Amino acid sequence: MTRDTRAVIRCSALRDNLALARRAAPASRQLAVIKANAYGHGIVAAARALEAADAFGVACLDEALILREAGIDKPVVLLEGILSAAEIEALRQWRLETVVHHAAQVAMLEQAPAGRPVPVWLKIDTGMHRLGVAPEEAGALYRRLAECPAVRGTPRLMTHLARADERTDPATKRQLRIFDEAIAGLDGERSVANSAGILAWPAAHADWNRPGILLYGVSPFGGEPWPGLAPAMTLHSTLIAVKRLRRGDAIGYGGRFVCPEDMPVGVAAIGYGDGYPRHAPDGTPVLVNGRPAALAGTVSMDMLTLDLRNVPDAVPGDPVTLWGEGLPIETVARHAGTIGYELLCKITPRVRFEYVD
Repeated sequence: MTRDTRAVIRCSALRDNLALARRAAPASRQLAVIKANAYGHGIVAAARALEAADAFGVACLDEALILREAGIDKPVVLLEGILSAAEIEALRQWRLETVVHHAAQVAMLEQAPAGRPVPVWLKIDTGMHRLGVAPEEAGALYRRLAECPAVRGTPRLMTHLARADERTDPATKRQLRIFDEAIAGLDGERSVANSAGILAWPAAHADWNRPGILLYGVSPFGGEPWPGLAPAMTLHSTLIAVKRLRRGDAIGYGGRFVCPEDMPVGVAAIGYGDGYPRHAPDGTPVLVNGRPAALAGTVSMDMLTLDLRNVPDAVPGDPVTLWGEGLPIETVARHAGTIGYELLCKITPRVRFEYVD
């Protein structure tokens, strides 16, 4: 029998979450971010489920080509831009758009041989200090792009918010002010808001928004789930053993968990080889038969051990839920000292994916 470790993806949840983003900013178009294999959900399946999006955002050319080769025809934007002049021809061939975030990329486009022009997005660094041109350079680079034969139409203008998930921090207002000053007098559609910006910063809503983590039903703010978002992924496994251990028995590698009393302990067929975080501590919640249980002992490559004192009637074959419906990934991430993004992206190919509607 196949090892029953699987991620069930509800495509209807992806669509519902996109609809929530539209309701939050009805005047904006939605560039759905499906980079990193759609945050671990499957890039092609997610693109098909999110067909109502106005465009897709990916990190790099390789991800864009997966979409095109699968027959996805919607506009696709390379958020990290081109890495070499040789990629310009691929942009033309596959009808892709690119972000420009430093002067060397502008020069690549200016020096490109004659051919089909490419839509571009000029990214301005307003405080993230990752990618983007300096605000004082934006005007000159914008004009070079606007005059470049390799660029199609009017360049779009964008920035990225560094602390929009901190709803009382003044950094976002400062970034919005710097962006407005940098693009004053420049034409072109704007894009600012990521998931946190869409949900919490109406002033960041522009011609284009860029929903990412919210599409997958995860709050960009951590903590508690965001009202109205539906988890797209539920990670399942099964109990493969249940045993009674005595008070003082140590469980697993290193004996980290020591039984405080005689108690039932279960073994679930999932571990860090499947992407479950090895660093998750004792007490990290799981569900067994839909009832609360908890991690007890160090996560192994293929298995993890569970405190079943709250589910004393559990038997091998019973279902285990690691996160998703009934157990918010935000809760698991908080216990594990990480974020939902990382948990989703670390699911490995050994996990079987099922897509349901």
